[in-house]
Amino acid sequence: MPTLATNKRARFDYTIVEEIEAGIELLGFEVKAIRKGRAQLLGSFIHERGGEVYLINAQIPPLQPKNTPEEYDDRRARRLLLRRGEIRSLAQKLKAERLTAVPLELYTQGRLIKVKLGIARSKKQHDKRETIKRREADREVGRQMRSKG
Repeated sequence: MPTLATNKRARFDYTIVEEIEAGIELLGFEVKAIRKGRAQLLGSFIHERGGEVYLINAQIPPLQPKNTPEEYDDRRARRLLLRRGEIRSLAQKLKAERLTAVPLELYTQGRLIKVKLGIARSKKQHDKRETIKRREADREVGRQMRSKG
């Protein structure tokens, strides 16, 4: 299950409450570009509309620009493949608990490309500072352990 793209900013800006796996509807040349590692999830989000869930603002530039249609938009909305019950429960959580859905990573499972969604709560500024302090403390402990060992 190799990871093809990650949204590193999502875990810094949000506290992930739950993770969901979803398929994604792609065009053939988008699949090739993702497998070559050209996808970016930074700034993308999930939106539920009309009983369907979409990945908005994820950038997938074409692998071969001359072989793509002229009207192709690399930040187009891409439909996520979830069951009706999963879509209903996702929509209820987003509305009732005031949560946000963000993509965490794109990865392969067999020959399919999947998206890991995070149902998240936004962090406050002091929570972000705490995360930075904890990360720096862990780094310092790691350095001390390496220098002694």
